[in-house]
Amino acid sequence: MMAGGQFVQAQEAQGSPNIAGNVADSSKKVMVIPVRHGIDKPALYVLRRGLKDAITMGVDTIVIDMETPGGRLDVTFDILKAIERFPGKTVTYINSEAISAGALISAGTDEIWFAPQGVIGAAAPVMATGGEIDGTMRQKIISYLKARIRAISDEKGCYRADVISAMVDSDMEFKIGETVIKPEGELLSLTAKESMELYGEPPRSLLGKGIAQNISDLLNQIHGEGNYSVEIIEPSWSEDLAQWITAITPALLAFGLLGLFIEFKTPGFGIFGVAGIILLSVVFLGHHTAGLSGHEPLLMLLLGLALISLEIFIFPGTIVPGITGAVMVLASLIWAMLDIWPNQPLEFNSELLMRPMINLALGVAGAIVLFIALLRFLPSGGPWGGMVLQTAVGGEPDGIHPVHAPVEAGTAQANLVGSMAVAATDLYPSGQVTIEGKRYEARLQVGSVEAGTELMVTRISEFGLIVEACKKEANS
Repeated sequence: MMAGGQFVQAQEAQGSPNIAGNVADSSKKVMVIPVRHGIDKPALYVLRRGLKDAITMGVDTIVIDMETPGGRLDVTFDILKAIERFPGKTVTYINSEAISAGALISAGTDEIWFAPQGVIGAAAPVMATGGEIDGTMRQKIISYLKARIRAISDEKGCYRADVISAMVDSDMEFKIGETVIKPEGELLSLTAKESMELYGEPPRSLLGKGIAQNISDLLNQIHGEGNYSVEIIEPSWSEDLAQWITAITPALLAFGLLGLFIEFKTPGFGIFGVAGIILLSVVFLGHHTAGLSGHEPLLMLLLGLALISLEIFIFPGTIVPGITGAVMVLASLIWAMLDIWPNQPLEFNSELLMRPMINLALGVAGAIVLFIALLRFLPSGGPWGGMVLQTAVGGEPDGIHPVHAPVEAGTAQANLVGSMAVAATDLYPSGQVTIEGKRYEARLQVGSVEAGTELMVTRISEFGLIVEACKKEANS
């Protein structure tokens, strides 16, 4: 999470001691984002969240404080896309090592700086198990990687594209003039000193922009001592949690939507609605931590739930609030999963929408399957009776027996219309009533009443009796 919430003078950033800037005289805003351990989803989440916060705060320079042995190639490409979104200056500080995926990420920043003992290289793709990729597939991946490297490196200066390509492709010979930097059959790796060696005419460094003792020294060289303030992103356990939440998003959506649907079918039971809201909130939490969702989608979700609540508890049967609320809930779920960047135009395309739409479709389909399973396997009666459409319109003294279709005119059940009933439970607006010693599922059209209130049956639906309270006793 952010240290502080405003730009402050930082003291230390995970192995980068004494980051200092005179806040009173500062003119440049700097954000330091540590990248530690393997390149995986948590690293992407920290970087993406930090970059978006930096855009919002008007940060001038991003420093990626890197120490990584490498990691997932797909996550690496996602990180590179995120870095391209930042309009300011991007710098990689190789605090110790940038191996494999770390080297590729470094190539995507404007400048690469080294700690005195920093090392970069050995970026050939391998299988997730660490084994070699076979034959043709390996060549295809390397060819694609080299093209991506050229695309992100050609305008960065130095010999970056050739250097990084030599780190990816062991079959490539890399030489400048008559000097062989890397022979065929090896992968290139460089120390800080080797990265700063000059070649060509006019002389240019091989890869690095400079060597700095620590990030404080780096920023002094870039912006001048006392001319900057620093904010540090601090990775936490929440990024690891977000990795799991985003992985099981369809399941969370399925159970969350199922809970809300059951609550809609059995208003007054309560626990399903609460569980549904909690599960959907977990989805929002995970995507917010992953650097996708802001606070706005959550506000839309709450507004949608408020409209659904109006439909259930205040104005049942009016339809419009419920439908509007349901649309807002679904829209907020999609919004929460969109990778939207601050201060940048929103371009709807298949890449932006595909994953959110797939997650939502799987969630809705899962909720439908689970609901059908509940209808098939859960017992009738008790709190489940109303949900599975087994409401007793021909009630019994000691239990509730089901009917599965609307009541036809002229039947005994239809004659209940106009009968007086007594609320056996509180109705908010649903519950149970008794008529001549028999218990029935019932629902108020408007408002709520307490147990013991006298009611009148106005009509019958397949869900139970529709009743209304005497005006003097209604608690609306």
